[in-house]
Amino acid sequence: MHTITKKELVDRIAEQTRQKRVVVKKIVQTFLDEIVEELGQGNRLEFRDFGVFETKERAARIAQNPKTLQRVHVPPKRTVKFKVGRLMKLKLSEGLTDDSPIGEPATPTPPTPPGTIV
Repeated sequence: MHTITKKELVDRIAEQTRQKRVVVKKIVQTFLDEIVEELGQGNRLEFRDFGVFETKERAARIAQNPKTLQRVHVPPKRTVKFKVGRLMKLKLSEGLTDDSPIGEPATPTPPTPPGTIV
């Protein structure tokens, strides 16, 4: 697994689109800023086949510090929930089966002819 930075992403997009890096960087940053702004206002963002971002309210609760076992009050907060879209789900599961290592494509099992005892 490799971490991709915003700079690397901007460089890739600039190369693929043959646009100046500074222009792509501004567009990507504006896009990210808009996502943050909309989620901050409690709006839901839906990108077909990619996924859906939405805010979720978490209620206040009493938690326990595992080291001291002291009870602490955790205030309510909003968090972001992401639901994977259809195409991303397909891409993520592409080539994976229960017995294939991550990153290696699975070899398809040929169908068993009817009447064959396995």
